[in-house]
Amino acid sequence: MIILGIESSCDETAVGIVRDGHELLANAVFSSMDLHVQYGGVVPEIAARSHIESIIPVIKEGLAEAKLDWPDIDGIAVTYGAGLGGSLLVGVMTARTLAITKNKPLYAINHVEGHVYSNFLTSTSLPGYVLPTTAPVFPCLALIVSGGHSQLVLFRNHFDYTLLGQTQDDAIGEAFDKVAKILGLPYPGGPSVGKKALEGNPTAFTLPKAKMPGKYDFSFSGVKTAVLRHAQAAIGRDFTFPSKDLAAALNEPQKADIAAVFQRIAVETVVDKTIQAFEEFSPASVVIAGGVAASPELRKQLKERLPIEITYTDPKLCTDNGAMIATLGCFKAMNNQLTADPYSLDIQPNLSM
Repeated sequence: MIILGIESSCDETAVGIVRDGHELLANAVFSSMDLHVQYGGVVPEIAARSHIESIIPVIKEGLAEAKLDWPDIDGIAVTYGAGLGGSLLVGVMTARTLAITKNKPLYAINHVEGHVYSNFLTSTSLPGYVLPTTAPVFPCLALIVSGGHSQLVLFRNHFDYTLLGQTQDDAIGEAFDKVAKILGLPYPGGPSVGKKALEGNPTAFTLPKAKMPGKYDFSFSGVKTAVLRHAQAAIGRDFTFPSKDLAAALNEPQKADIAAVFQRIAVETVVDKTIQAFEEFSPASVVIAGGVAASPELRKQLKERLPIEITYTDPKLCTDNGAMIATLGCFKAMNNQLTADPYSLDIQPNLSM
């Protein structure tokens, strides 16, 4: 079973090709991130135009990397939500057209669920990838953390899962982006804050952790505001001092300490809940997924606190990619899940698990 997956939910135009849900044959990605850096975040209209320009070349690149042609492809999987409407539309319309013209079954994929399935890739002949040697075992606890999502999900089996909790405001990656902007660090915020944190003291001061009514829910708006107030106080100003002027007023040691403390607290917030869920449900395996899953601090804290070994996928498969979409498409095909109608499949920008 060979599935071609298309991912275009945000600023990456990505195509992956996967065999039997575990072998990575191709992972072609074109990112328009450089176009968004000057704005400090993704501009939807720019992202959509970039997808239009790059989608066909990226598909051709993926097929070439896998050394395959369309007769070798057994099906097409595409992200239809969640994500930016214009970006999703480019991927879905391309997949629909290909499914019709190439006479291939079409599988509609939830982007967030797809992130989890990057952990099922265990082999590849492509250079530069370090993959886990075994796939996750069910029941599996999944921590999904990215710029748009922070969720804790218990998978009993493929397509049988319970959403235990999720963020009620900012996602963790979004909070990293906002703190990076306060500190004058480049977008995306996760890697920038992580790099700056290496220079600082993670216990230099304290920041709050949100107490949520939902046992496994998250909130990051409070700690983000606490960072803003601490930064204003650090330069001897009150809450009226504009956040846009803070980066110029803070010195480098202050920025480093703020980055280090924020990173520790933000990561502890999701790790605390993960450990709590592990103790309650006793899963056979734990996986992390999404762009923040590449964070060395997150991996370090989980390794120190989880009583079982946890394996991680290659960092290149943590951010948005087509391989994760193709992998979930493989499992849908192999488990006889319903196919999507290529004449009517529509996008769902606010799709949830």
